[in-house]
Amino acid sequence: MTRATENRTDIVATVVSLAAEATELQTRVNELHQELVDLNERIRTISTVLQQLSPS
Repeated sequence: MTRATENRTDIVATVVSLAAEATELQTRVNELHQELVDLNERIRTISTVLQQLSPS
């Protein structure tokens, strides 16, 4: 292989690797977002219950 071909191959491999990592990170971001949505719902539920328990 020529040096130019090696460089092109390295660049392609880097791009593929970064794309795979970006996909993994996006998946993790989506998971964390869903966990925050779930946590927010739990907080709302607990808040509602506490409001119902507190004396008026």
